[in-house]
Amino acid sequence: MVALQDIKFVAFDLDGTLLDSVPDLALAADQTMQALGLPGVTLEQVTTWIGNGADILIGRCLSRDMDVSPDLDPLLHQEARRLFDRFYDEGGHRQSALYPGVLETLAAMHRAGIPMAIVTNKPSQFVPHLLEEHKIAEYFVDVIGGDTFPQRKPDPCALHWLMEKHQLASHELLMVGDSRNDILAAKAASCYVVGLTYGYNYGQPISASDPDIVLDHFSDLAEVVRLGS
Repeated sequence: MVALQDIKFVAFDLDGTLLDSVPDLALAADQTMQALGLPGVTLEQVTTWIGNGADILIGRCLSRDMDVSPDLDPLLHQEARRLFDRFYDEGGHRQSALYPGVLETLAAMHRAGIPMAIVTNKPSQFVPHLLEEHKIAEYFVDVIGGDTFPQRKPDPCALHWLMEKHQLASHELLMVGDSRNDILAAKAASCYVVGLTYGYNYGQPISASDPDIVLDHFSDLAEVVRLGS
């Protein structure tokens, strides 16, 4: 296991990294399509379409394709997003669950005094409740959602903001995610990045995006940030 030197701060993606949330997202997306009188969408489809925020997810559902149709009616898109937010909120995120090892590893990092943040493309309105519900909110000093800044991942603005706020050099920040958006954002910010193999990456292996380290299990992160040293 490769151990990184001098890591002082860790930023985490949420969906597909800490939380298996696709069952709730897929249910809300399917309910949205059916409420609009359109064909439903499947868990498998939504798994390959998430990662770029809710607007793009809904655009892909309406287009039934990874590429959002340029002919998509903006008013339909707006109404679909409104319905999706409603259904996702009303569903109570009951099918979402932390991945194995997440709770224990975050707790160990917190005990070791490593500050952590969430950097997700998920709409920020949903994030605090999810963190509280899964009893991990206390571990994060910053929570950045997909609408916190004008740009979202793969733009590195959130990582640059963290480095400026916490007075970090780029080699002192580690990004942990499951998607090429996480890898691209970290590379653009010149910080280290761990790619997890078990999440949602548009059906592609995370290794294809060339993260610094690839992990199959979240708990292996303890060795990467040298919790045992």
